[in-house]
Amino acid sequence: MAARNYTLVSEFLLIAFTEHPQWALPLFLVFLSFYVSTLVGNTGMIVLIRKDRRLHTPMYFFLSHLSFVDVCYSSVTVSQMLAVLWEHGTAISRARCAAQFFLFTFFASIDCYLLAIMAYDRYVAVCRPLLYVTIMTEKARVGLVAGAYIAGFSSAFVRTVTAFTLTFCGHNEINFIFCDLPPLLKLTCGDSSTQETVIIVFAVFVMPACTVVILVSYLFIVLAVLRIRSAGGRAKTFSTCASHLTAVALFFGTLIFMYLRDNSGQSSEGDRVVSVLYTVVTPMLNPLIYSLRNKEVKEAAKKALSRAKPSRRP
Repeated sequence: MAARNYTLVSEFLLIAFTEHPQWALPLFLVFLSFYVSTLVGNTGMIVLIRKDRRLHTPMYFFLSHLSFVDVCYSSVTVSQMLAVLWEHGTAISRARCAAQFFLFTFFASIDCYLLAIMAYDRYVAVCRPLLYVTIMTEKARVGLVAGAYIAGFSSAFVRTVTAFTLTFCGHNEINFIFCDLPPLLKLTCGDSSTQETVIIVFAVFVMPACTVVILVSYLFIVLAVLRIRSAGGRAKTFSTCASHLTAVALFFGTLIFMYLRDNSGQSSEGDRVVSVLYTVVTPMLNPLIYSLRNKEVKEAAKKALSRAKPSRRP
């Protein structure tokens, strides 16, 4: 048996963007502003939904959980990205890297499931309006959200355990913004085909399955809308579909690009650009895409702002 001459890796060094130190501060300020916008937008949406009784409907119940998950999801990744930029590279232990990967996978999986649930909710509302109240009961929507969290935890647990049973050796530099799977796979030594197969299988069950639910739901919605005689009604529903599908395409498209492909010989620069889209941009845009285009949310926001203004006394 040939002797193996390598050093096992006990910690990783995140060095993304360090090859351009002159851009560290501008990028830090840009990503910090994006992160603050994500926190303000999604937290504000959660508070608005809880405070306004007109928004106590299944659709906004799912939206409040999507906003909560986006805050957590963004905090796990962007905080690490800011640390890398501020310190021009930062060391992270293997255990902390595994925890970060688990949390990222956990919240990303829940995001996928919630997007699929929201699409199904719109399908029931448009195609089965008379049965909507009986189908989307409080027990049903709580069960759907609980199922999303449980499925997300299961997927994240299996993928994290599988990924970190791999042997990492040689150099420990990760030219990426946080501990994600593609850059970690580049540091493995030995045969990792079994672990990669398990990881890909779970990715296939999450992303494509949710994508199918979303596309089938909106297919039935489009067919139902085409039967509506009112041009205004058709335009309103199509606008909602277009916004939702745009966000779905951005989120799912970037995740599929990162995970369901051959990672050998890929550009780290391109990977980082794609990762910024699904970790920074998408969580920041979700309140705009799903909420601020909605008339009910606009009215609720105006009402909340009017209450916040100090009253003028003569």
